[in-house]
Amino acid sequence: MFNVLIDTSVWLDLAEDQKQTPLLSVIEDLINEGFLNLIVPGTVITEFRKNRSRVAKSSAKSLSAHFQLVKDAIRRADGDAKRKDLVLSHLSDVDHLIPILGGTAELTLERIEKMLAVATVLDASDAVKVRAADRALHRKAPCHHENKNSMADAVLIETYFDCVRSASGRQRFAFVTHNKHDFSLTNGNQKLPHADLAASFSRIKSMYFINLAECLRRIDPMRVTHLMWEQEWSQDPRSLTEILKAMDTLTQQIWYNRHMNRAHLVEKGSIKIVDRANWEKGKRDNQRAIVDEIWKGALKAARTTKKRLGKENVGPWTDFEWGMLNGKLSALRWMLGEDWEELYT
Repeated sequence: MFNVLIDTSVWLDLAEDQKQTPLLSVIEDLINEGFLNLIVPGTVITEFRKNRSRVAKSSAKSLSAHFQLVKDAIRRADGDAKRKDLVLSHLSDVDHLIPILGGTAELTLERIEKMLAVATVLDASDAVKVRAADRALHRKAPCHHENKNSMADAVLIETYFDCVRSASGRQRFAFVTHNKHDFSLTNGNQKLPHADLAASFSRIKSMYFINLAECLRRIDPMRVTHLMWEQEWSQDPRSLTEILKAMDTLTQQIWYNRHMNRAHLVEKGSIKIVDRANWEKGKRDNQRAIVDEIWKGALKAARTTKKRLGKENVGPWTDFEWGMLNGKLSALRWMLGEDWEELYT
């Protein structure tokens, strides 16, 4: 059994960096299979909840603001108008992905919150607080920096050391942090703990990591190696240009199918073609009549649409295929802010 204390900085980075997010599944699997136990000091819970909303919003917000500044600069700059439009189009595509990435971070934060909620939370004992205060008093890591209050970090590391000292049997431990500035060796290999902390770490029983993947690989090498191999293939979100192009095609396909259904009803005589004068005199019932000049324009538009899409892309469709077309269009429009089932053409 590996007992692992994962610093708040690591949890937050799992949500901010999508390349690291898959490691969360490894942690969940190792916990469920009894290979890993989380050491969760109360300070980790406090700091995580304190910073959760900031992490969920900051990345998307800062990226969006940055892209807006870049686009404004390009608009004001001299140069070829067509080239500027092309660059702005590409930037708009990337800008469109920002809310998607932000949503992914929020889902990851929710998973982490649930994982921490079921773990046993360790409140700092009086002995831990005394040892942490002693580190601060004597300027020992992680309290070795001037003008910085690192008391919370001192409590964190002392809580971890307390767990190691009180363990019985063949328990193994690991401390994982991205806070190299406070915990790692100064002016040396940052994969090693600071000299003030080194005596409490070892290569077997109590290990120090600044990389979560390396820690998990020590617990289950095959699982993490397989995961890293899987991550060589990634699925990127569609760009705004791709989505709009697909929506345009679907709109034309659905319009053409509706046109052909109407053409069939015209051929059967269920819908009459009338001139404008008779239309104005009549009931103006779109289900029973159509103005001749409008129908002429519709026939022309149908020929143009069929030529643009290609005859293999205009049906006829089975009921299943017709449902898929409408579902795709509805989903894409919903993603861009419209209500469900907006299938106007």
